[in-house]
Amino acid sequence: MKDIAVRQVTMSSGFRPWLIAGYDEARAALADQRFGKDSHRVAELLDQHSLHGSDSLFGQFLSHHMLNTDPPEHGRLRKLVNKAFTPRTVARLRPRIEEICDELLDAMAGRSYVDLMAAFAVPLPVKVICELLGVPHEDRALFGSWSNTLVSALPREVVNDASTRMSDYLRGLVKAKEDSPGDDILSALVHAREAGDQLTVDELVSMAFLLLAAGHETTMNLIGNGVLALLTHPHQLAVLRADPTAVPGAIEEFLRYDGPVNQATLRFTREPVEIGGVSIPEGEFVMINIDSANHDAGQFPEAEVLDIGRETGGHLAFGHGIHYCLGAPLARLEGQIAFTKLLERYERIDLALPVEQLEWRFSVVMRGLERLPVRLGPQSS
Repeated sequence: MKDIAVRQVTMSSGFRPWLIAGYDEARAALADQRFGKDSHRVAELLDQHSLHGSDSLFGQFLSHHMLNTDPPEHGRLRKLVNKAFTPRTVARLRPRIEEICDELLDAMAGRSYVDLMAAFAVPLPVKVICELLGVPHEDRALFGSWSNTLVSALPREVVNDASTRMSDYLRGLVKAKEDSPGDDILSALVHAREAGDQLTVDELVSMAFLLLAAGHETTMNLIGNGVLALLTHPHQLAVLRADPTAVPGAIEEFLRYDGPVNQATLRFTREPVEIGGVSIPEGEFVMINIDSANHDAGQFPEAEVLDIGRETGGHLAFGHGIHYCLGAPLARLEGQIAFTKLLERYERIDLALPVEQLEWRFSVVMRGLERLPVRLGPQSS
């Protein structure tokens, strides 16, 4: 791995970013503030590289959240969001997440064949995000359809239309939370203050988008990829069925082995940087390959083997450094509940297609299945 830890690559579009693939190098880069993320500077550099990325409507809506900002602005946003997104808030969602899982599994009752993505992995995080944001029940179907469009491979104009509609909806929802706050995270974000500072409406809308995109995609792919990993490793599935207390550790191995994020979001060099013995000039784009880093045998012996009992401490599925995923505790909680209830409910789950016929969604950043057709055995009594 070390001989290809850092190198410049050429993509089919002509884009020539620097790729960081080794574990040590990736972990260092994720925490190195010489690699910037400011969305305005990214747009400028994209234009300089003749890639025309600054006209993305979706990018404009997302330009004010923590993932696309550098210090000191990042610290300001994170401090305000931390006031609302607390471990206590996440833990309080457990009963409702359990109810949602039960409802989705109940809807699958009596079916011997199902697309587990459409029936379970996709709707679970959407419903949880609606709970987080306090989206009224009567709007959740519409909200869910926009969400599905935003993470789809549909034409750009279709995705942009959904972005506009959701942005307009969220602006109205923010106003409603200002006037009549509820017991939800969006209300808490609207009213969060730190030394007289608070989030603007644009920042609130961007943060809601971030919760949607990161929370939906991460949990959806964690469930889909994790189930596939188990179904293609029946011994590991048997171990997990025999000891349900192993689920939290299994989640960490799923995240490492075939995690929901393939590449970290785009960075650029704010100054010349030497990393892994390679010098990267200022103003260059950098991609950090999370999947490759999590399969570095120097960090994880026998990295290509799925082992739900292995020590996975230090995996990079949720990033590292100041941009470490704020929603990691929620994704873990949803994953633990989902796998526990799915395995409790069904005594047998089998792939309904050969692995080589499964289709993966086209995405540079995310790693997830289009569909996961399975055959379901008898339900546990």
